[in-house]
Amino acid sequence: MRFLKSTDTVPAATASATQNALVAAMPFLFVLIWSTGFIVAKFGLPYAPPLTFLLLRFTGVLVILLPVVLLMRAPWPVGRIRHIALAGILVQAGYLAGVWCAIKLGMPAGLSALIVGLQPILTAFAAPMVGESVRGRQWIGLAFGLCGVGLVVANKISLIGLSWPSIALCIFALLSITVGTLYQKKYCANFDLRTGTIIQFAASIVAVLPFAMAFEGLTPALDAVQWTPEFIGALLWSILALSIGAIFLLFALIRKSAATQVTSLLYLTPPTTAVMAWLMFGEAFSMVGMAGMVLAVIGVALVVRK
Repeated sequence: MRFLKSTDTVPAATASATQNALVAAMPFLFVLIWSTGFIVAKFGLPYAPPLTFLLLRFTGVLVILLPVVLLMRAPWPVGRIRHIALAGILVQAGYLAGVWCAIKLGMPAGLSALIVGLQPILTAFAAPMVGESVRGRQWIGLAFGLCGVGLVVANKISLIGLSWPSIALCIFALLSITVGTLYQKKYCANFDLRTGTIIQFAASIVAVLPFAMAFEGLTPALDAVQWTPEFIGALLWSILALSIGAIFLLFALIRKSAATQVTSLLYLTPPTTAVMAWLMFGEAFSMVGMAGMVLAVIGVALVVRK
């Protein structure tokens, strides 16, 4: 029997520190990747109808993940498939289809970001439904975050091209992702991310397909897709980074944290997207927008601080 040396604990301590660092970085990675959603829409929507793009995106996720799941023999959830599928339809199909179709109908991206930015407030009001409570400091943080988002998108809000269908679709997207997040937190927070993601995107294809056939005509829509480098890049990023990377992070955060804390991170999406648009497209980013970013960061800090 050999005696345990003090150096034997170093690898375990290093692994633990690395794991803690990865867990701490998860919210920042999620915000960074999730914020690229509007950038992807800017690249992808000109070259394909919105629902057709989403069907290609959802199908791409299945093509990539299904062989991985079969090869790794990942466990399938028993008795919760319906709950996981319904949460996926709400978070994936309902939210994305609502936002993308609203933008396609003329909804300005800034206004859509502001409407969807109401999600943390709605989630906080509904928190008792999943057994959570929101403290006074967190309510102040939610208010700060909403004001910060408003300042960031203030100079990007335009009413040109606004219509009631686009407003209704954006509100539908807001309600869909809010209800979906709460539903998953309550009924199916814990499941294998690999198989659960396949269930959710398969269900989303079933949900979106009838609407794509009815409003876009699936065959004509596929023929209308322009396979430009911009479109291919947007599609691949949507599949790999957004629908796999960001969604895995979102599900992991829902599992580990309260719903209000997770959704408050979405306040950081418009400021981060604004910075990306400024760097990539030269869009204006004013001092008011910078003040809004600071306010949003303070608001999120108040919500998530233990």
